[in-house]
Amino acid sequence: MNTPPTKSGPRYDNFIQSEKVRVIDDQGENLGVMYTREAIEQAAEVGLNLVEVSPNADPPVCKFLDVGKYRFEAQKKANLARKSQKTQDIKEVKMRPNIDTHDYDVKMRNVFKFIDNGDKVKVTLRFRGREMAHQNLGMDLLKRVQDDTAEVAKIEAFPRLEGRQMLMVLSPK
Repeated sequence: MNTPPTKSGPRYDNFIQSEKVRVIDDQGENLGVMYTREAIEQAAEVGLNLVEVSPNADPPVCKFLDVGKYRFEAQKKANLARKSQKTQDIKEVKMRPNIDTHDYDVKMRNVFKFIDNGDKVKVTLRFRGREMAHQNLGMDLLKRVQDDTAEVAKIEAFPRLEGRQMLMVLSPK
């Protein structure tokens, strides 16, 4: 049996495989269930195509439409959905264990700005030299960050040590 090549988008006219279909005309009127051949002929008389809009129904629902226009509208709708969807980035804020209060406030302002924009924030605490001996200072600092952001963010990854740096990931609530 020779099957037509599969195309993206809805099936129309001779590509519709079911024997009977429920037909809706170009004004939105339900014409009822009829044979596919008969429905294609009626659509051609009006100058339109028979387009399968709901293939999973029993019987499939078809409409009298212009296929090119229908595809164009569907493409436009998909592009709009893609454009309006928000991707979530991971922003990084780097600190040191002996950070000064003003510097800490500036970093925290950035953290709050990132979280308000809906992004995740990775707080990195870098230890250098003898600071490795005082990891408790780093843990206290990350605990302070956690307490300051408790109202707007939840902790996605709790503080952990990776080599010479301590990491924590915050995400918006």
